[in-house]
This record gives sequence, structure tokens and C-alpha cells, in this order.
Amino acid sequence: MTTSSSRPWPDEVARVTSEAAELLEVLWGRASTAPVSASQLRVLFILEHNDGVNLRTLADALGSTPPSTSRLCDRLQAVGFVDRRPGVVSRRELRLHLSRRGRAFLAELRARRERALQSVLEQMPTAQRSALLEGLEAFCAAAEAQIQEDDASDVRTA
Repeated sequence: MTTSSSRPWPDEVARVTSEAAELLEVLWGRASTAPVSASQLRVLFILEHNDGVNLRTLADALGSTPPSTSRLCDRLQAVGFVDRRPGVVSRRELRLHLSRRGRAFLAELRARRERALQSVLEQMPTAQRSALLEGLEAFCAAAEAQIQEDDASDVRTA
């Protein structure tokens, strides 16, 4: 899996990370996300991190059209997970917000996912768990930096 110098190449790490992500999907797929679909769950995650976005911005983030995104939000509003409020600048523009019930749903979903992960992590030796934690913290920092860089680039080219 690693080179002779014991330093893994980025493509090797990417392959194993992708495999781990797929296993997480299987593991987490065992816990229901009802009453929302995978697409609706993605909307909730986006709204959690971008509270008050408008429909067009959300549609762009999803790579979708405003009418399709509006229908997703209609269903999320119907179950009480999303609130639509008039914008401060233009009352004609609606802003999307994760409701208190939506936040509670995400918190419970994360708790179920963490419990599933804990049972797997408990099977790992402590040293490997520590190495995994260190690696994941570095990965998260690098991913966040990349996302911020990409967002800044998008703003400059808009």
C-alpha cells in the first residue's frame, strides 16, 4: 500500500479514503434518515453552514435548478425542518433557514452516526485510533482550506 520509503502517495491515500467513505455510507445507511431523502439531507447540511441563503445560491450549491430546489425546500418546510423568511434588503427575496426542528434532526442523526462509528473504532488498537484522529484532523483542515480557496476563487470570477 505504501512506497518503499513508507510514505504513502496521495493517490494511494485518496483510494483508501474513498473506500472508507463508501464503508461509512454503508454503515450510516443502516440508520434511517427518514423523513428526508439524501438530496434533502444535503440541503439541510448546506443550510446549517450557510444560514439565510437565497434559493438561487442554494440551487447553485446543489448543482440544481431553482424550481427543483424549491420543491426540495417545500418538502423540508412541510416537515418543519426549513423556514422561509423575507430578506432584509428585498422583502420579495426569500431567505432559507434551518429550523429548530431541523437542527434537532441533524443533531440526532449525527449522534446515531457517531454511535455507529464508536463501535467500529472500539475494535481498533489505541495507537491506530490516535493516528487516525491526527490524520483526520489534518485532512479536515486541508479540506476546509481548499473549500475556502475555491469559494474565494468563485467570488473573484463572478
